[in-house]
Amino acid sequence: MNYMKIKLPNFINSYGFSIVLIISIIIGSLLGIIYKKDAIIFKPLGDVFLNLLFTAIIPLVFFSISSAVSAMTNIRRLGKIMSAMMLVFIITGLIASSIMIIGVHLYPPAVGVNINLVSGVNIEQFRTSEQIVKAFTVSDFPDLLSKKNMLALIIFAILIGLSTSAVGERGKAFAAFLTSASEVLMKLISFIMYYAPIGLCAYFAYLVGVFGPDLLGSYMRAMLLYYPTAILYFFIAFTLYAYIAGRARGVRRFWINIIPAALTALATGSSMATIPANLSAANKTGVPKDISEVIIPLGATIHMEGSCLAAILKIAFLFGLFQMNFSGFETIATAVGIALLVGVVVSGIPGGGTIGELLIISLYGFPPEAFPIITMIGTLVDAPATMLNATGDNVACMIVARMLGGRNWIKND
Repeated sequence: MNYMKIKLPNFINSYGFSIVLIISIIIGSLLGIIYKKDAIIFKPLGDVFLNLLFTAIIPLVFFSISSAVSAMTNIRRLGKIMSAMMLVFIITGLIASSIMIIGVHLYPPAVGVNINLVSGVNIEQFRTSEQIVKAFTVSDFPDLLSKKNMLALIIFAILIGLSTSAVGERGKAFAAFLTSASEVLMKLISFIMYYAPIGLCAYFAYLVGVFGPDLLGSYMRAMLLYYPTAILYFFIAFTLYAYIAGRARGVRRFWINIIPAALTALATGSSMATIPANLSAANKTGVPKDISEVIIPLGATIHMEGSCLAAILKIAFLFGLFQMNFSGFETIATAVGIALLVGVVVSGIPGGGTIGELLIISLYGFPPEAFPIITMIGTLVDAPATMLNATGDNVACMIVARMLGGRNWIKND
């Protein structure tokens, strides 16, 4: 018996899964409002989704990067990709920081804030040299197999890929294994994403129910500045970047494919958990794999536009709280420099901004009591900040593809 194949409208084909995710998030938010603090009972369902992603991320990042690098016959291209990537990361980080500096001057976040400082917070002295060593290397191989050492794993994967390419013919079998493993893990991620509507629904129920009331507290002014700024940056800045990368076709391709990745980042609060969805979105957009498979995993650790926005907000908040003048070229330049540094130091895991917060307090000489203050701000802005961080990685791939491939890098629809 023959069955007619139902042809779905193009809109449904393009946005169907995104619509399902949005509906699941709306349902989760309603559950959070209804259950309030009791919505924490939904968190395990969200944790299952997050744990599945995290379990697959370490091998996915290793094999995707090492296979992409090993397949490069021209090592010069890797150098060009890395150079263009860092240029894009720095420029977009500067733009994000500058936007928030304008925002905190137009709408000072700490006006009227009255927070009782709690003494006795123990903060270790930040040692730049030690942090750099820990960020880029580990002392034992098993330590690589942890999301806490993602940057070290990425560097190791790049070196493995370079070594595979360097041995030529003798490395072809190993290169084929790396490529095969990368494809298998991407398929695994596609299976895990079938659970995404349930996982995201549960996580939003938890976030809205548990953290929602805190938004009505003494930090409301800071949130009223950050959330609209983040939303405007998400729609305006990323549309502009996509247009620069691929004109109207680039904008269309970007918005058709980015929604699942953006919603995953928003719900999980993790740039690394968004890597699989980000890679998929970049591939569907038309970004060459050797670009996306290098930039997106690396960007999940060292490209943090949302964190740059948050860092400026935290600094301005503390300046206002301690009645310090947040103006003058040197003060502003220092804040921008710290924001960029925080964007590099911050790890792509939920709550990973702690080191960046310690850095802000240490370099400015704020008392230890300031730590819990900006930690709360970090918690409240974590979700939208992560969404900007992850989405920025995707559009950065498009810009790099435009820089290396010319104006016709994106194929016709």
